Amino acid sequence: MRLRALATIGVTVLLATTACSVSTKNDSGPDDTTSAPVPSGSTASAAPKIKDVVLVTHDSWSLPKKLVAQWEQQTGYHLVVRSNGDAGKLTNKLVLTQGNPDGDVSFGVDNTFATRALKANVFAPYTPASVPTGVSGYDVEGDGGQHLTPIDHSDVCVNVDTTWFAAHHLTPPTTLDDLTKPAYKNLFVTPGASTSSPGMAFLLATIAAYGDGWQSYWSKLMANGAEITDGWDQAYEVEFTQGGGKGKRPIVLSYDSDPAYTVKGGTTSTQALLDTCFTEVEYAGVLTGAKNVPGAKAFVEWLLSPQVQAALPRSMYVFPVVPGTPLPADWTRFAKQPTNPLTVSPAEIDANREKWLQQWSDVTSR
Repeated sequence: MRLRALATIGVTVLLATTACSVSTKNDSGPDDTTSAPVPSGSTASAAPKIKDVVLVTHDSWSLPKKLVAQWEQQTGYHLVVRSNGDAGKLTNKLVLTQGNPDGDVSFGVDNTFATRALKANVFAPYTPASVPTGVSGYDVEGDGGQHLTPIDHSDVCVNVDTTWFAAHHLTPPTTLDDLTKPAYKNLFVTPGASTSSPGMAFLLATIAAYGDGWQSYWSKLMANGAEITDGWDQAYEVEFTQGGGKGKRPIVLSYDSDPAYTVKGGTTSTQALLDTCFTEVEYAGVLTGAKNVPGAKAFVEWLLSPQVQAALPRSMYVFPVVPGTPLPADWTRFAKQPTNPLTVSPAEIDANREKWLQQWSDVTSR
């Protein structure tokens, strides 16, 4: 979904396309030692015929090492991770290897790419035996949880550096329209739609907001000095004034969880503009042609367990899909979610993705 988690928790996780063991290599996130419940039918006593469960995911995959180790000990499986860039690159990889996948299970295909994967029969039919109440509200339209299981969600939103605006005695923008006003010229930076999943989500937000007029909006945005980067990391960590590089642009395209990330001394220095948000949902599913189907199913069930759901905010900076999952204190106070996010149906995205990206490239390259 994004490279955000790596920068957020200050841990570098190198997951090459060659397999590596999460239980020994991934040290990101809190060391949750609480025993996790074992999914039905996957106890260690029923020794699995194939021990390795190979996860094909994106570069931002990150869960506490001890939590993964508990699952391995309790089930008898061994988790192997193979990463493949962001959600778009991951989906491309899954489509290209359909029927002969590089692994057994995948996590990280989001709602902007889900229909493409489903049309290509990337995922085998599977619904966890027990799906918590409320999770089905995040199902892919038309799938009903038959192939893809929702795991987490977050909203891509425009964020502002409130301390910068206070220091410059300038009222921050609040809407998408505001970003085209002269007062905010040369202040906005966003990752590109063709090279970044949050950038694609922002493009979809503008399509939802402006309909057939979205290209005109982007022309105005570019004329007002908007900067486009290849990815989120460069936009936030380099160009944004609150990023690690202390850049010069106080408006950035990022996530609704960011204000919980910039807390210092009990206050936050950023604010998400909740009228600009587009919801992203990440899914997991058993891959068609998987060698270890029982292990893949056990892994998907585990991702919905209370321990994993509670670990998601600190580990990957996303919200859990299971309602009632406790959130960190800073999230409860500062990570506000939009009540009416902008939306585009997965079917419409699938039908128009390539056309929209080409039109977006034409507008932004003028």
